[in-house]
Amino acid sequence: MSASANESGGPLPTLLVVDDDPAFCRIIKRAMEARGFAVRVAHDVEHAIWVAEEDPPEYALVDLKMPGASGLTLVQRLKQLDSETCVVVLTGYASIATAIEAIKLGATHYLAKPARTEEILAAFKRVGPQPDVPISQDRMRIDQLEWEHIQKVLVEHQGNISATAKALNMHRRTLQRKLSKRPAKP
Repeated sequence: MSASANESGGPLPTLLVVDDDPAFCRIIKRAMEARGFAVRVAHDVEHAIWVAEEDPPEYALVDLKMPGASGLTLVQRLKQLDSETCVVVLTGYASIATAIEAIKLGATHYLAKPARTEEILAAFKRVGPQPDVPISQDRMRIDQLEWEHIQKVLVEHQGNISATAKALNMHRRTLQRKLSKRPAKP
């Protein structure tokens, strides 16, 4: 795919948007094109890898939870294809464990849905650690702690639901029910 040119005649920065929600993809595609990006869209990890192998993007916005492989798999593959790709993970299922894994795999930043276009653009501009990030004085609620613990154990078991349920001494269906719910808001 050839990139379009910007006003100065140079190529537009390329952005790969990967999310299983077609409506979200249409909205973010329009918004990012209006801000000067050449945007490509994929709705699953396998298609996104194929698109990225054809032409590695400069930027990627990756949903964490999609049918099939996890967005974390894509983060790792994008960084293998081009270590300079700036990857932001965007998810409605945010947890400390998945945020840590995303950063370890090379993501630049991790945002919880819903996120405004300006927040996404700011996340793409972030480079390196930021020691001046404000620290919350609020303690986590018990439901948030439970969600974080489940996510940590799930990551430790590479996303295997059965192994995670066994490690948590929980019935598999109970764990699936808990995972299908959105995490508690802080």
